[in-house]
Amino acid sequence: MKHVALRAFAEDDLPVLDRFATDPEVLGAFQWNGFADPQARRRRFAEDGLLGGTSSFIAVTVDGAVAGMAGWRAADRGGPAGGCHEIGVTLLPDQRGHGTGTKAHRLLVDHLFRFTRAHRLEAFTDDDNVAEQRVLEKAGFHREGLLCQAVWRDGANRDVVVYGRLREG
Repeated sequence: MKHVALRAFAEDDLPVLDRFATDPEVLGAFQWNGFADPQARRRRFAEDGLLGGTSSFIAVTVDGAVAGMAGWRAADRGGPAGGCHEIGVTLLPDQRGHGTGTKAHRLLVDHLFRFTRAHRLEAFTDDDNVAEQRVLEKAGFHREGLLCQAVWRDGANRDVVVYGRLREG
């Protein structure tokens, strides 16, 4: 059984982070929005180790090796600061389809409910991304709605599914 864990990114992990900005295959069809500045994450890492007040990114590891990243950002929706976070997990292509995403989502939910004031977590995914929708449901999220043509990806407006999970849910 492979051991999935979350940890802060280390300087040795930066080449993996660069791939998220420069390799379309790493993000996959549902998340790739074009090339980005690979130095942006390095600058952010130098500033705060990717662990900030309004957004954070941590490594998803399998047996100690970086397998992807998990992140959250403030989405307070008019409530008290820290009450709501938008979350996401992105895995490297060879880590998908083996249960790692489900475990990483569960670990992220546990972390945020244990160490932040978050009452609500939310996730957004492409309406066509059925695999991610299953992962979110396995991690205790509930489908809340559909945002019609809410994002631009791959030359067209795309529908997005909204998922939510409450601390007591």
